[in-house]
Amino acid sequence: MSIRNSTVSLNSRFYEHIEENGRTYHRYKQGKYPLPNDEVSNAAVDLQHALFRLTLAGRLYLAPIGPNPHHVLDIGTGTGIWAIEFAQEHPSARVLGTDLSAIQPSYVPPNCHFEIDDAEDEWLFSEKFDFIHGRALVACFKDPSLVINEAFKSLEPGAYLELQDASFPCQYIGEPPKESAIYRWNELVIAGSAKLGRPWTNVQHYKRWMEEIGFEDVVEKSFFWPTSQWAKGNYFKDIAMYFQENTLIGLEALSLKVIGVLGWSVEEIQALLVDVRKDVRNTSIYAFLPM
Repeated sequence: MSIRNSTVSLNSRFYEHIEENGRTYHRYKQGKYPLPNDEVSNAAVDLQHALFRLTLAGRLYLAPIGPNPHHVLDIGTGTGIWAIEFAQEHPSARVLGTDLSAIQPSYVPPNCHFEIDDAEDEWLFSEKFDFIHGRALVACFKDPSLVINEAFKSLEPGAYLELQDASFPCQYIGEPPKESAIYRWNELVIAGSAKLGRPWTNVQHYKRWMEEIGFEDVVEKSFFWPTSQWAKGNYFKDIAMYFQENTLIGLEALSLKVIGVLGWSVEEIQALLVDVRKDVRNTSIYAFLPM
């Protein structure tokens, strides 16, 4: 593990974290990313990884990169689980995962390593990549187009960028339940993320930004994650089971800072989340998150 763009060796303080309201957050460039990095959040990230693999029929990615990639970057790597599994499945590749938080494991495949890095800074990698991957970055960036542009400049000719992300707010089959807690929560996180300067509505622009920056043959594939077992078919019921559990674990992490910036107290947020959790379990609310 190292810190990119710095000659200073990794200090133990970067393994420490900032504690607020019983949750911990990244110390390097503290305050930039609004979600916690503690054990509860990391468990949710790893569960989300299983949900993404289930969504993609067991695959880690959809890009046609070929069987033997050589230089791969995973931005916003989190716990590093995607980078580790990609390295295991592709021994030909050297896989780098970057993140603001030093939460990745020490024991990893020999072709995988991690660096503390801010993807919103200018990218100064010594080599170009033949695949760049980013997943669940919706809360990360003020201007994702700048990050996409840095990725474009850091790819070999003919190489691929793949972004897998959620498109907030939740959508509904039929009339939206405007009096429900889950509808209110979605309104609040959209407003809060905008006030923080990192809107959760940016995903809808990814394809256009890629094309404007110069990517060719951009393909956008859509999926959806139901919040409960209302969806029919084994595939969607399995997706719903994973997504519901992931949501229930992650609601507090998603809410504390993002809704708190609107002036809500921790106690008010926790009271709201009691009802949101009930709605997430309610099979008569046909809510889903577009992916």
